[in-house]
Formats: sequence, structure tokens, C-alpha cells
Amino acid sequence: MSMSTGILGSSMDPADPARAVRVLIVDDHAVVRQGLRTFLELQSDPPALPIKVVGEATNGVEAVDLACRLQPDVVLLDLVMPGMDGIEATPRIVEGSPHSRVIILTSFGEEDRVVPAIRAGAQGYLLKDIAPAELVQAVRAVHQGKVQLHPEAARRLMSAVAAREASPAGQPAAPLEELTGRELEVLRLIAEGLNNREIAERLVISDKTVKTHVSSILGKLHLEDRTRAAIYALRHGLAPDGD
Repeated sequence: MSMSTGILGSSMDPADPARAVRVLIVDDHAVVRQGLRTFLELQSDPPALPIKVVGEATNGVEAVDLACRLQPDVVLLDLVMPGMDGIEATPRIVEGSPHSRVIILTSFGEEDRVVPAIRAGAQGYLLKDIAPAELVQAVRAVHQGKVQLHPEAARRLMSAVAAREASPAGQPAAPLEELTGRELEVLRLIAEGLNNREIAERLVISDKTVKTHVSSILGKLHLEDRTRAAIYALRHGLAPDGD
């Protein structure tokens, strides 16, 4: 049975707090899309948040269009596609659907692809040999704001960050000693994948105060975003490895 791409299903009320995690699948191979959809929709553990595939696209151009229209929670995005690849599509998806989390799902694990993908705004980088149960877990984790990286991708990304960290924009990397005790606490929680509201609840401070601490951390460590802050924390032993 052939399956056309586009919008799937019709039940999608973003205001419903109990709704499923809404996923957009992007891959130029129909067999891969069908396999991913099957993996995701067969996982219906009652205690866990269900997953619903709301659309499919065959390339980056279609992905950007559908993401803008559907506003999915998670986009499973192939890296190598004709027309517009995953790296080029990622920032456009994030711009058109700011609440969407992008997971790059690819057969390629080269460092020169991992780093640009994360810099483009991807929240995850996984290889297509991932087990179905692990993929489902990754989708739910990314939906909750956690970074999901294949171990090899994480190793290569951290190596790349370490190589560049010594001289970002001509400046030496700042030592952790420049951070206050509270900033170190916030950095640890960023590495755990917590968002600002969750950090505020954990530390019993306001969201605004967390924002101030995050800005200060990024400035002192010469880092561009939370993903790099999380990686920096992991490299310096400020958070446990893995979940």
C-alpha cells in the first residue's frame, strides 16, 4: 500500500494538555517513513504520553511548509535529501514553528554533519539503526526539552566543541571558576535537560532569575546557546553521563 506525504489525520488540538506528542516525519524514502510511523504509533504504553504522526514530507522544502502549517511537537528529519537537506531545513523549521523540536535521524555520523546540525538548532542527532523502543523514548525526551545524541555523535560533537573552545572569536575559554555557585547549579540543571521553568522550580527561584543566570553563564563561558552549555558541563564533569 502506497502512502502519500502530507497531513495525516485530523485530530490536533494544541490546547489539549492530554494530547499526544505530534510528530512530523521527513525522509525521501517511503519505506523509511512507513517504518518510522509504524514504530512510533505502535508504542501505546498506557502510562506514557502517546505519539501521533501528523504528517510526512519527502524533502526539506516540504518539511518547512508542513512544520509551519502543523506546528508539530517533534520533527524527525533525514539529513541527506534532494532539494533541501536537513541542515538547511532545520533553522527554517525552527523559525516557522518555534515550539518544534528537531531530531536529525540519519545513516551518517560524520563530525562535519553532526556539528552543523546541532548549530542549526537540532535538539537530537540519532542514527537510523536505533532500536524502535529507543526512538520512542528519544521522541518523548526531546519533547520534554532534553538533548538526545547518539553516543558516537555526542563524542564527535564534544571533540569538535573542545577543539574550538580554546579560542572562540579569538578569546580563550573562561574557566568554571568565573561562575558563581548558583550559576554552577543552573549549568548542571541545563545539562540535565531542564528548561527555565523546571530549573526555577528545582531551585525555588523565579523564571526571570533563571534567565539572568543563563545569560550570565553563556556570556562568561563564551558559549552561544544552551546546547553548548550542556556539552560544556558534561565535558567538565558537572552532570552524570546519560539518563
